[in-house]
Amino acid sequence: MAKQNKTTINVKGSEITILQNESTDYISLTDMVKNFGDDTMIYSWMRNRNTLEFLGIWEEMNNPNFKGNEFVTFKTQAGLNSFNLTPKKWIEATNAIGIISKAGRYGGGTFAHKDLAFEFGSWLSPEFKLYLIKEFQRLKDDENDRLKLTWNLHRTLSKINYRIHTDAIKEHIIPNNITKEQTNFVYANEADVLNVALFGKTAKEWRTQNPKAEGNIRDQATIEQLLVLANMESMNAEFIKISLSQADRLLKLNQIAITQLKAIIGNPQIKKLK
Repeated sequence: MAKQNKTTINVKGSEITILQNESTDYISLTDMVKNFGDDTMIYSWMRNRNTLEFLGIWEEMNNPNFKGNEFVTFKTQAGLNSFNLTPKKWIEATNAIGIISKAGRYGGGTFAHKDLAFEFGSWLSPEFKLYLIKEFQRLKDDENDRLKLTWNLHRTLSKINYRIHTDAIKEHIIPNNITKEQTNFVYANEADVLNVALFGKTAKEWRTQNPKAEGNIRDQATIEQLLVLANMESMNAEFIKISLSQADRLLKLNQIAITQLKAIIGNPQIKKLK
């Protein structure tokens, strides 16, 4: 798997590690079991026939590369005294993605997708499971609050720069004594310079292609695009002040958009904002 971010939650005095890979969370079963025993409890849970059924069904629902034939083989053996199943064996045999086995003294152990971790929590203790879900949800709520704050910050920055942009248009492009409709046309025309440079299409073209979408082309922008848009608005305002033609500004802004997006897409610091 790709490199994951790591965080922890405290569940009834136990520090539980969570690996976060984009929108997927894996909870440490090794940490969960510390107040109940050791990793052998994970193996005991996995060899249980009901657990095995649950793991297999989850993989069939979420993993197109799951090896169902190997799963069937394990099911026929479940319940026998000689049957044993470890996370590593399960992963290697079935190509499972719901459980991760990480080597290493620090940060290693067995991790499971939150769906599976909650099921393991039920097996350990119903009370422990409820506290685990509560703390996990608190973590998600905190993350969502930070995301909303970051999103609003960048929307506000974009609006401030848009004001700088429109002021430059008003001062250097719009002549005196024209109608409100003519003014609006000029503003929309200049806004589309930015839209074409960044998104490759005008607002009207986007609306035609996305008739059922909510908002406008900029409402659907990514954080990376909003960051670049904020920079482009300031730069376009300066280009207007030095009397660059619209055609020249479009070419320059398009190159700026390409260069900046290449620089920030995949940047770990930007990923933290998502």
